[in-house]
Amino acid sequence: MIQVALDLLETDRAIQIAKESLEGGADWLEAGTPLIKSEGMDVIRKLREAFPDKTIIADMKITDTGAMEVEMGAKAGADIIVVLASADDSTILESVRAARKYGVKIMADLISANEPVFRSMEVEKLGVDYINVHAGIDQQMEGHDSLSIMKEVVRKVNIPVAIAGGLDAASCAEAVSAGADIVIVGGNIVRSSNVTASAKTIRGSVDSPSTVRSIKVSKDEEIRAILETVSTSNISDAMHRKGAMQDIFPMMEGKKMVGTAVTVQTFKGDWAKAVEAIDEAKEGDVIVIYNGSRHVAPWGGLATLSCLNKGVAGVVIDGAVRDIDEIRKIGLPVFATCHVPNAGEPKGFGEINSEIVCGNQTVNPGDYIVGDDSGVVVIPKERAYEISRRAKEVEKTEQRLFEEIRRGATLSEVMKLKKWEKH
Repeated sequence: MIQVALDLLETDRAIQIAKESLEGGADWLEAGTPLIKSEGMDVIRKLREAFPDKTIIADMKITDTGAMEVEMGAKAGADIIVVLASADDSTILESVRAARKYGVKIMADLISANEPVFRSMEVEKLGVDYINVHAGIDQQMEGHDSLSIMKEVVRKVNIPVAIAGGLDAASCAEAVSAGADIVIVGGNIVRSSNVTASAKTIRGSVDSPSTVRSIKVSKDEEIRAILETVSTSNISDAMHRKGAMQDIFPMMEGKKMVGTAVTVQTFKGDWAKAVEAIDEAKEGDVIVIYNGSRHVAPWGGLATLSCLNKGVAGVVIDGAVRDIDEIRKIGLPVFATCHVPNAGEPKGFGEINSEIVCGNQTVNPGDYIVGDDSGVVVIPKERAYEISRRAKEVEKTEQRLFEEIRRGATLSEVMKLKKWEKH
């Protein structure tokens, strides 16, 4: 069973995306918690009106006043209402009693529950109809997943088990093979530029899980792979407008750069440490240099060719470069403040792999550096997995917005700007 989580903010978009999801083979429709908070019970009524024969789930995440909230959801047209498994037993019992009265079912969501496997057995005894093993969006961004817990839960309970949390075709197939009865998919369907095609892909993985192959990679490989697919603008949005270097520009167009920082602190006109850093760098690193002068370059064509031979991913300089024609022929991504003809002398002052400030951003060795035509962003290494995944969600959302604009809407209409303006 495929349940589509409509984690959106606006009813009309939710209904359109729901329609496209069903065309792709989805079974159930979930009014996500953000959608219910934004639009209230009216969104349940409108989903019921638009899809009278489909199962509608109200993800209300009930934590108190169970009977009252179940009554609200049931009368609005929901078939299944979600309570938090971590709610007090009295709330879950009241929710179950009200569900029996109004002819609906209860799904217990294990998101953030302590001892989730044990709690799943407890809520089964309290009378819930389904259990949802769920890694929340913020948890997913930090690398948490639901699958290992779900594998234990399905062995301990006798009611249907759902799984949610960043599922794609491969993880859906793995979950079904491991015993999941329901896969709940959000962003990988609803934020797709082609919702119907994405739902069809999930449908295929659920129906034929043995045909789907998942490839295990290291966390660094996963981070780099994601960062290759998103823009610096996506990353800046994911970091709440932080991380972007100031006054650092691409020295050539159309060159993407992703790597981990080898930092260099130099002084005006001294290019020794900048060049020595090439020997310290490994394949896939980015050399990040503070030089502090727009008039004397610590970098040029010979150093760029050395980097290319070493497999360095790119170079970022808070300061000037020279030999710009040669650099462009070599093709290695280089980002700098400007380009000038003159270089200084190799005096040897400065440090390699110390904390520096480049483009008014603090950079530490090992931080992830991404550059494209829009500029350069710095991602602290301890948050790189989270930020890369958040940037991917931003990219998915933008692709969906592009699609809606292509269909004739304006950006203001798509974003509902007037609705969300401060009053």
